[in-house]
Amino acid sequence: MNEGSIMYSAKGMISCPVDNTFKIISKKFTILLIRNMLSNQCRFNQFLETIPGINSKTLSARLREMEKNGLIRRKVYHDPPLRVEYFLTEKGLAAKPILDQMAEYSLRHCSSVIFEDGKPRTLQEVVH
Repeated sequence: MNEGSIMYSAKGMISCPVDNTFKIISKKFTILLIRNMLSNQCRFNQFLETIPGINSKTLSARLREMEKNGLIRRKVYHDPPLRVEYFLTEKGLAAKPILDQMAEYSLRHCSSVIFEDGKPRTLQEVVH
């Protein structure tokens, strides 16, 4: 094992916690849905309009999976017109630091892919 490498193991552990988190958030569009909900988007059509490449069928499936995994809750408003909104649960909100770290990594180490000028930035410089 290389110096500085990290292995997660403990008595009674049946799976790797890193792999488990990855399985929860790695499905296509899940991270983007969490990101959008953190930015106060909560409606189906908002997601369709702001997430490139997602379609209604995939969005419905992903929202159902996220609800099943306890990341979001669904709220139905029955007054006309009927509308449905989605909100992050405590478990879903707990993913924010993960997204922040992912963003920070790319801002710092992949800036040529993100910015026209290719210059690295901090998360604080780009968050509005």
